[in-house]
Amino acid sequence: MTSFRPRNSVSNACVGSWTVEAAWGKITRSASGVYLLVAAVECRITDPENAEGRFGSTRRRFLAAAGGLIGLGGIGALYVTSELSGDFGSYTAPDGFPAVTTRGRVNPGTDQRGSAVVDGSLAEAGEALLLFVHGFGTDDPTARDQAFATASGLEAIRPLPVAAYSWDSDREWEPAKAMADANGPVLADWLIEWADTDGRSIHIVGYSLGARVVCRALLALALAGGGDAAASVSLLGGAIPHDSLRRDTPYGEAIHQLDSPVTNFHNADDRVLGWLYRLSDRTRAVGATGISDPAAAPAGYTDVDVSDTVVDHYSYFEPGEGCLPQLADRLPSV
Repeated sequence: MTSFRPRNSVSNACVGSWTVEAAWGKITRSASGVYLLVAAVECRITDPENAEGRFGSTRRRFLAAAGGLIGLGGIGALYVTSELSGDFGSYTAPDGFPAVTTRGRVNPGTDQRGSAVVDGSLAEAGEALLLFVHGFGTDDPTARDQAFATASGLEAIRPLPVAAYSWDSDREWEPAKAMADANGPVLADWLIEWADTDGRSIHIVGYSLGARVVCRALLALALAGGGDAAASVSLLGGAIPHDSLRRDTPYGEAIHQLDSPVTNFHNADDRVLGWLYRLSDRTRAVGATGISDPAAAPAGYTDVDVSDTVVDHYSYFEPGEGCLPQLADRLPSV
C-alpha cells in the first residue's frame, strides 16, 4: 500500500508582488514584472566559489524561481513553472527500505575517499539487485521513495530487489556536482566489495545527476580493472553533457572497457534538462538529446528515445507513466 507524501510534488508560483528565496539568493519581481537576472543567476549557479554548505531552499522554491531565471514575469512565470513541475507518483517507501548510503561519509574537500554502508537488509531473494542512484536536491527519505517507486513499477514487469544509493545531493548545484564526482569512486569500491562477498549481479540505474555518480563510478572501475562489477547500466534523464560519453572521453573509455551494456534513456521534452541544465552548464544534456555523435559512441552503448512515453523530468521511473518497461526489456538475463 502506498501513501501520498506532499514533498514529492511541486506547486506553481504565485502571481503578484513576490520574492523567491532560491538556491542562489533572492529573485525579486520588478515593477514591470520582468526578470532580467539571467547573467547573475548563471554566475551564482556555476561559480565554484559558492561551493560551501548545503542550501536551504527546496525544489519547490527552485522551480518557482524558474520564471525569473528564464526572464519571464506574471503569466509567463506560471507557464515556465508549470512546465518544470512534476512528480514521480504517490509512492512512499516502507520503513526499513534498504539503501546503500554515503550521507555524512563523503567529503569532496578532503583527500579521504569516504565509504558506503548498507542501511537495511539486502538479503531479499532474487537473481540480481537493482541499485537506484537518485539525482539532485534529494534527501534520504525521498531517495528511498524513488527507489521504491522503481521497485513498484518493475514488480509486474520484471520483479527485482531494489535498493537506493543515497548520497548527499541536497545542496547547491556546483557543490552537488562535486559531491557526485566524489561519490563515484565510493560506489565503485562498494560494487567491487559486493562482487567479492554477495556475488549477485547488480543492475545500476542513474537518474538525473545520479548519472554523473554512475559514470564516475564506471571510470573508477575501469582504473581498478573492475569492468565486470555491474551487469548493466541504465541512465534516466542523465544530467551530464551530451558529448561526455563519446569514445574519446574518459567516460566513453570507461564504458568501452565495461563488460556490460550501457543504455541511455533520453527525452527531448525534458524541460528541466532542456532549459535549466542547458542554462546552468551551457551545454546540452545526454538525457535530453542522447549522445552528441552516435558514430562516436563506445562499444556497448545504446541511446533509447523515450520522448513519447516520459512526460517530464520526474516521471522516468514512475509506474505506468515512465520508461520502466523499456528499461526492463534491456536488462540482460543473469
